[in-house]
Amino acid sequence: VLQKGLKENFADAQVSVVDCPDLTLEPFNFPAKGICGKPRIADVGGVPYLIPLVQKEKVYDLNTVAKDIELPGAFILGAGAVSSKVLGINAELIPIVQTKSEKKPAVNGSYVAQINPADKGCLLEKYSSKYTDCEFGLLANLYASEGQPGKVIEVKANGRTGELNFVSCLRQTLEKHYGEKPVGMGGTFVIQKGKAKIHIMPPEFSACPLNTDEDVNNWLKFFEMKAPLICQPVIVSRDPGFDLRVEHTHCFSHHGEGGHYHQDTSPDTVQYLGYFQPAELLFRIDRPQETHLVGRD
Repeated sequence: VLQKGLKENFADAQVSVVDCPDLTLEPFNFPAKGICGKPRIADVGGVPYLIPLVQKEKVYDLNTVAKDIELPGAFILGAGAVSSKVLGINAELIPIVQTKSEKKPAVNGSYVAQINPADKGCLLEKYSSKYTDCEFGLLANLYASEGQPGKVIEVKANGRTGELNFVSCLRQTLEKHYGEKPVGMGGTFVIQKGKAKIHIMPPEFSACPLNTDEDVNNWLKFFEMKAPLICQPVIVSRDPGFDLRVEHTHCFSHHGEGGHYHQDTSPDTVQYLGYFQPAELLFRIDRPQETHLVGRD
């Protein structure tokens, strides 16, 4: 299904079932070896807690989320916002956490991408270099598993010929094929060659309400960042009525760049390599009572 859809949007696409590579190795350096074992996804909070105006009291903990999704000790990947209570500012969180279990403390391999106060560029830092918690704020889309080795879906796509970004292409392909039946998926992919459009939220929350997508885009800071970028996508083919964010991807690198992935900007040369696992369960945590569809790109 995925290969057929990708071939409509990329010059070359191959999808196969393979053994998950050891994700503790380069370029991932994750705290767990794989993305297999009781795979599930969680949509926590939501964009309505960020805009039109921020609700700073919305703070969560990945160790608590692991228990909420009935997988204490889960290995969690995804995309979210930092806890402004911990950092004192707003920033992009690239969560990569082996949550705590009865036997072991948590291992936090997350990254934070923020606007560098010195030069207004990207400042990417390891979360654990400054903080010891596993908190996040406002919203997150998370893929969780036991972090085991096992069979995964390997996706290779080179040379983008269509308009859709890599993640949207995967999601819309699933939606087209499975229709009413929601299919969720998570994992990791690497933009191996090329460049990508990435945003980072400003350190200050907007004082005036952000009521439209245009307002949001004027507030966000956009960058062109270079490969290799290691990305954590969470995808749901369609929202079955839980006010989900159907796709959300954050990325980090080993050269100081990272943030929220939008699209590659070098369609001719771009190369994607990804490892995905379909989720068995979906959890919706702290769904906003008042909602809207602004700022979900």
